[in-house]
Amino acid sequence: MPQRVQDQEQRAGVQVASSNFLTDNPALYEQQFPDPGHVAARFVDDVVRRFGGPDAGSLLDIGCGTGRDARYWSQRGRDVAGLDSSERMVEYARRQCPDGEFVVADMRSFALERRFDVITCLDSALLYCHTNEDLDGFLQLCRAHLVQRGLLVAEMRNGAFFLGNTELLDGVRERTVEWDGVGYRSRTTLWIDHAAQLLRRRRIWDWPGCPEPLDQRSAWRLLFPLELRSYLERAGFEVLAVFDEPGPRTDSPWHADAPLSEALAGDRLHFVARACGAGGAV
Repeated sequence: MPQRVQDQEQRAGVQVASSNFLTDNPALYEQQFPDPGHVAARFVDDVVRRFGGPDAGSLLDIGCGTGRDARYWSQRGRDVAGLDSSERMVEYARRQCPDGEFVVADMRSFALERRFDVITCLDSALLYCHTNEDLDGFLQLCRAHLVQRGLLVAEMRNGAFFLGNTELLDGVRERTVEWDGVGYRSRTTLWIDHAAQLLRRRRIWDWPGCPEPLDQRSAWRLLFPLELRSYLERAGFEVLAVFDEPGPRTDSPWHADAPLSEALAGDRLHFVARACGAGGAV
């Protein structure tokens, strides 16, 4: 990292050490993506209840981020654990949810030596599995870490939405978030890598006094509903529901007991799956 960027980091109180500015700075992440009503956590509680999961019990949040959801579940009696690839996110989550267990781990290779009643994977975290092998391995690990008939709940972008729809691909989306008295501007461009079946993102950050913009790249695997069903069934799951809305990030607001739409044309894709048969070694 150039010395002038290190100096700016110290002055602004932000970290710019890795390829993801938001995960380097958990408090900024929460400012950029607020959830004061705990919609994501309440969404999980609702679908778990609907499909026969325990009201409390144990829960593993994969891609736990800041621990915001884990704190909500912990305060309502769940035994929570979380994993994330970002060390700074995990440190932040431990402070936010002291009763939880949080580890730095790769979602494609984790081993926690215990099983859970529920596993969650929200906000497109599953789509960081870019290859078929990554997806198979991740879902097999989820199955191995679930009790018999435990539930896997996931929420992500919907690959089918991009069939003829360019709404999210047109132009550059600019946004400024205020944090600690500084306005951080992001300019985001999305495009589809058809050969790799990836939604690619370029996000450029700058802020007052920033010596040079941060140019960061990432990508999500695009999955279609029937394709996702096939991966889940192959990994030892019974698919209980696949729906596009409502969810924590849909235009049609989520509320408890809302009917689940199976049109599957929306921007988001959600599924609930039950672990079947005997799981493998943890």
